[in-house]
Amino acid sequence: MKRYLLRMALFVAVFFVAPSLTHLAIWAASDRPANWHEADWSSAEIFPDAFDEKRAKVYIMAARTGGLKGAISKHSWVVLKRKNADSYDRYDVVGWGSPVRRNGWPADGRWYSNQPEIIFEASGQKAEKLIPQIENAIANYRWQHPGDYILWPGPNSNTFVASIIRAVPGIDASMPVTAIGKDYAASNKLIDFDADRGTVRLSLLGYAGLSIGLKSGIEINLLGLVAGLDWYRPALKLPGFGRIG
Repeated sequence: MKRYLLRMALFVAVFFVAPSLTHLAIWAASDRPANWHEADWSSAEIFPDAFDEKRAKVYIMAARTGGLKGAISKHSWVVLKRKNADSYDRYDVVGWGSPVRRNGWPADGRWYSNQPEIIFEASGQKAEKLIPQIENAIANYRWQHPGDYILWPGPNSNTFVASIIRAVPGIDASMPVTAIGKDYAASNKLIDFDADRGTVRLSLLGYAGLSIGLKSGIEINLLGLVAGLDWYRPALKLPGFGRIG
């Protein structure tokens, strides 16, 4: 028993504690805005101009969040544009007031000055099919009332986006390894099977869990931090660093 506990402690130290502290040191030494007001929230000019882009579009975006928590976590959001619409609609979940926000920031805006990345993109007929389903998932999001948001372990902004991905067949996307809160189970089920993505999830309310999928690989969640291995697109997954490979 003692040997087993020592091995577990070594595993946690190597794959969770060491990467988190290393990336925290790197992050702390980087040049970052001191507060919310000093941060750059402007468009990163990633998307085509909505007036020129006639096709329907769906994006899932993510960017490092602010403060020291940005060392280990990203914020994610959803962007929709219907066919021939001249603007994008952005949906986030935040920790004050009513959690679900529409168009609170530019659709491809920086988050706390951090450059966003595209996690998923669909265009044309595929996007047209997905948009009503995504809008329905947003409208039926479980935690959309004041006071429902919990920074850690969830439900937070990443719980919101992860719940949409799981609710809508056809979104072939995996949340970033560093999207803390993504493993908070919207169903409160101990075990959940995602047939659309061939993934089995074991979740203890976001505090710990295990995910095994054909495309997502294996992920071990410990206190919101994720370590694992991706065999579909070979990479090591580490807290703070995300995918390496």
